[in-house]
Amino acid sequence: MEKSAKIYVAGHRGMVGSAITRKLQKEGYTHIITRTSAELDLRNQQAATDFFAAEKPEYVFLAAAKVGGIVANNTYRAEFLYDNLQIQNNIIHNAYLNGVKKLLFLGSSCIYPKLAPQPLKEEYLLSGYLEETNEPYAIAKITGIKMCDAYRSQYGCNYISAMPTNLYGYNDNYHPQNSHVLPALIRKFHEAKVNNLPDVTIWGTGSPMREFLFADDLADACYYLMLNYNEPHLINIGTGEDITIKDLALTIKEIVGFDGELNFDTSKPDGTPRKLMDVSKLHSKGWKYKIELKEGIQLAYEDFLSKYA
Repeated sequence: MEKSAKIYVAGHRGMVGSAITRKLQKEGYTHIITRTSAELDLRNQQAATDFFAAEKPEYVFLAAAKVGGIVANNTYRAEFLYDNLQIQNNIIHNAYLNGVKKLLFLGSSCIYPKLAPQPLKEEYLLSGYLEETNEPYAIAKITGIKMCDAYRSQYGCNYISAMPTNLYGYNDNYHPQNSHVLPALIRKFHEAKVNNLPDVTIWGTGSPMREFLFADDLADACYYLMLNYNEPHLINIGTGEDITIKDLALTIKEIVGFDGELNFDTSKPDGTPRKLMDVSKLHSKGWKYKIELKEGIQLAYEDFLSKYA
């Protein structure tokens, strides 16, 4: 990937897209193409077609998506399916029509069956029923993987798919209802600290186990794969290590400096009992994460303070 190559980062203002953009800039790439959602609605077929025809990017990082936590996924089921299908259909098809050299499609660990064996190996895709709360999003992402493989098979396109684990980091979403668990907890503990509350309530039992990857590590992995990986199917990106939601909460509580108690609201859903990625395939390709969870949460909290507090 030449330093002067035209590289389109779809979703450059999101947590993942902004991390990829920073990584490319750091590596000396000078021709990064971006559009905000106000400038280009990727759900609009004609708009996407016109954009690709005019810009002719050589490489594409497909990080644009409608995303959210359990509540958002379960509430906006139609939007999560429709919007994500439209975005990826328009980008993948127009990448083919305009001769894009390579495309990286980003999915999510929620593509795996709810009760798949742990840790999650790439071959477990489509081997069982999905988690009900985020099924529409998962269906869209599975379609994206299969679409990349189909365009590779039929047209010889070098389209690769990577599935990140749970992400957090700079430019995360801290919305009270629509955010993921780690940023939601950062906000909860911070607000409880500021308002001198006696306790913080956490959804579920605290027993589910989750794996977390700092978004800048994901960007580093995506860049590495763009340079070194050219295979069909998919590859997991994660740390290969997980933590209970309770222990995560205790870690965030300590970093934020909240002195109160934890309450677990067991009437609320836990989601999948465990979601740990098997990252042996990625390790065998020569990449491993660098930022440990505690360090990453500290960086994320500082970012939260600078933007929201």
